[in-house]
Amino acid sequence: MTSPQPQSQPNIAFEFVRTLAAELSAGKVDLPSFPEIAIRVRRVLSDPRSAIDQVVRVVGSEPALAARLMRISNSASLNRSGKPVVELRTAINRIGYNMVRSAAISFAMAQIRNANKLAGLEQHLNDLWRRSTLVAAFAYVLARTCSKAVNPDEAMLGGMMHGIGKLYVLTRAINHPELFADSAMLDGIINDWHASIGKAILENWDFSEEMASAVGDQDDHGRDEPGPPDLRDVIGIAILMASYSEDPEGLEVALHELPATQRLGLNEGKMSLVMQQCAAEVAALSSALGD
Repeated sequence: MTSPQPQSQPNIAFEFVRTLAAELSAGKVDLPSFPEIAIRVRRVLSDPRSAIDQVVRVVGSEPALAARLMRISNSASLNRSGKPVVELRTAINRIGYNMVRSAAISFAMAQIRNANKLAGLEQHLNDLWRRSTLVAAFAYVLARTCSKAVNPDEAMLGGMMHGIGKLYVLTRAINHPELFADSAMLDGIINDWHASIGKAILENWDFSEEMASAVGDQDDHGRDEPGPPDLRDVIGIAILMASYSEDPEGLEVALHELPATQRLGLNEGKMSLVMQQCAAEVAALSSALGD
């Protein structure tokens, strides 16, 4: 009796992609391993009947998350008065619910990075976490600087969520270690699928259609529509800014003549000014959102 031959990497990749496609088609895209505290925060903030007392109780049930919110509220970017915030209720009122959502997502990603069942994904998860906080910070600064129509806190939340589809693919891929033997193959799967999966996750979590579309359309840089810039523009450009954060010349080329760039009014001079003036703020926000 002969033993079955192991599948080749292309076959494994094909089967994995077929599974992703089936889950997406059936609407079964979720993150069951997502820390419960992030889910409870999402639920209480999504309920219009929730009072500030309920939000404080939910957030306060996880001391590490509460401490993170206190740190954000006292960051140089958000506490311009310099007067320290010492109460969680005051911190939540100061930073707003969208920032609370962003902090909860950031906290959850930090917890996932340390999960034993995801051992071996540490580098991938660390890269995703750093990228998400950087995109969130750029989105916040970009919305505040270049758009009156996009709420900066909403933009920050979109930045934090832009890679949630990548997290989903990685948590599924852990059961197929062969995929990690070919990083180009895995990267290709992630790049092809993460945006549509991220959109489906946000829809399942009852995020706004605007937020879900911003995540789903994040790579659609050629979208040419009349009118003022929207969240999709801000998130898409923030992702490019993060990708070229250490290559200003490459960023200039990447942004050249993009419709979103024009809607945001980012000519060469303004982009340079935004990058210079906001460097410290981006660093402060990234630090506040991170560990």
